[in-house]
Amino acid sequence: MAILNWGVDSAARVTEDFYQCVVQEFGQPDFWGRYLSDIAGMSDGLTVDEAHFIRDKGMKLLPIYNNFSAAVGERAGSVAARNAIFKARSLGLAEGSFIFANVEKFFDVDAAWLAAWVETFYESPFRPGFYADPDEGPFNEAFCQAVEATPLVGEQAVIWSAEPGPGVTTKRRFPPYAPSGPDCEANVWAWQYGRDASSCPIDTVLMQQQLYETLG
Repeated sequence: MAILNWGVDSAARVTEDFYQCVVQEFGQPDFWGRYLSDIAGMSDGLTVDEAHFIRDKGMKLLPIYNNFSAAVGERAGSVAARNAIFKARSLGLAEGSFIFANVEKFFDVDAAWLAAWVETFYESPFRPGFYADPDEGPFNEAFCQAVEATPLVGEQAVIWSAEPGPGVTTKRRFPPYAPSGPDCEANVWAWQYGRDASSCPIDTVLMQQQLYETLG
């Protein structure tokens, strides 16, 4: 049986009160997913102090890059990856960590952007991931085209799947690991199975051990 780790992600900054809300309502997360960029009305960007806080509470950090609104074109994919790598370095994130491009289902997506993201990361101390919806939107087709054209994509990239969404649970009651994946070979190592909890502003996530071990 695969070893699974349970955690959360949030757009809001992790404070002591926020952390205590999650622990009391859901349990102690093994990891916490946070956005690297501060975007008005969307996300609080991770800070060095917050990263220390998360680690001091015994959790690992799941980094998400979301400073883009479309995933189209080789140049744009390379620029996004370089910006994510620069941000990760400035925050002191652990080398070897996967950084997940936040590819929403309503984004325009093409294979050239996805391949450029992976290829740029391949030359860095970090590793490429995609948070994406394999069921709705253009990601599935674009990813499989990228894998066919650039085998490095299938070899290096890890997918954090947004589907299906059976709903938020506590740490003790998470569902069997069953994320959706693309129609081609892919490393689907994480699953956001619950979104928008009512008691604390978090999503709930399951992660396979091989991904968890890479996080800092």
